[in-house]
Amino acid sequence: MKRTFIRITLVILLFTGAVIIVIGALVRHAAGRKLREAILGELQPVALKNCTFKRFGSANDGGYLMCENLIELLDAGYSYGVGSNDDWGCEVSRRYHVPVQQYDCFDPARPTCDGGTFVFHNECVGDRTGYSGSRFFDTLQNQIRRNGDTGRRLIIKMDIEGAEWDSLLAAPDDLLASIPQITMEMHGFDDPKIVEALRKLKRNFYLVNLHFNNWSCTSRAAPLPAWAYQTHWVNKRIGVLDPDAPFPAPLSPLNAPDSPTWPDCQLRTPGSKP
Repeated sequence: MKRTFIRITLVILLFTGAVIIVIGALVRHAAGRKLREAILGELQPVALKNCTFKRFGSANDGGYLMCENLIELLDAGYSYGVGSNDDWGCEVSRRYHVPVQQYDCFDPARPTCDGGTFVFHNECVGDRTGYSGSRFFDTLQNQIRRNGDTGRRLIIKMDIEGAEWDSLLAAPDDLLASIPQITMEMHGFDDPKIVEALRKLKRNFYLVNLHFNNWSCTSRAAPLPAWAYQTHWVNKRIGVLDPDAPFPAPLSPLNAPDSPTWPDCQLRTPGSKP
């Protein structure tokens, strides 16, 4: 009788533990879905009356849409996350006759630009100043200040594999408010700081382009179609919102798959092709 009681007790405990595990998994799944829905809610591009898109950089991976007619007389470009290819920086440097400050502490490659000027820094942007292992990080504000570019007319490209969230949250609002356009690839779908950083950007910028990187398509990110996405941000002091345009704004045909051979995955928006 005692053994039977022990067996029954063990079965009850095991069953209770399994139920707790299942309930915990369901709660985490629901919370994750709610977070991804919140991220998608912030990633709703708008149309501007005064933006003419042009693709800068590569035809596929490494190309970014910007509002060409809103690029003010520039003093410098900043390219964060470079690797062996900085077609964006090269086109900006040659077209506007400005130096492009490049930052990358992970890839020691030094891309060249015939007819342009690159200034390479073997460091990364982050939320504080200091070393992480052998790599040096500094804030966006400090890097701009060190180059003597505080208050000057800058344009920024950022593709730093998820470090953008902490870097943006550490950047003062007045610094972000001074930058006319920021183009960047953003990464991730499971960190609450993503929503916080997107809302911070939207205090000073309009999101005018959203394109998902088809190297990163995954159902795990649903309702987002992928975990990496190119975005373009235009400062509200120069962008003029078009209240009569569809919302969210349809995908510009100037966007192109990062991989021309992999299947694409984009959100359906008003006016988009099936």
